[in-house]
Amino acid sequence: MSTPDDRRYTDQHEWALVQGSGGSGTVVRIGITDHAQDALGDIVFVQLPAVGEEVGPGNAIGEVESTKSVSDVYSPVAGTVSAVNEALSDAPETINADPYGDGWLVEVTVAGDGGDPTADLLDAAAYEALVDAS
Repeated sequence: MSTPDDRRYTDQHEWALVQGSGGSGTVVRIGITDHAQDALGDIVFVQLPAVGEEVGPGNAIGEVESTKSVSDVYSPVAGTVSAVNEALSDAPETINADPYGDGWLVEVTVAGDGGDPTADLLDAAAYEALVDAS
């Protein structure tokens, strides 16, 4: 399993990557981890929130359905959904092939003056320790 160290992780197996700050806040891209997509198996459907929807940390923001099960996806940050990966509606299997790249799920804009909204999440080493312990 790969766990890139350029992003932060949740104990629910989501990743969060700061994309940058703009006038309205900090944009955070969110997806599920390589471990999560592997555990799910072949992903066949993705339900994502609407652009403009308010989300909060730990709140479900969508579902990923595989041939094995349906799993909720949780937001690691509070903010407003500013983009969804529309390509996943036609090719949900992209999450299996590239969970940290083209398989991203949503972008959330976190209001504020630019601090890192993902700072309290797990770093790659802590996430790997969590996965190894399970």
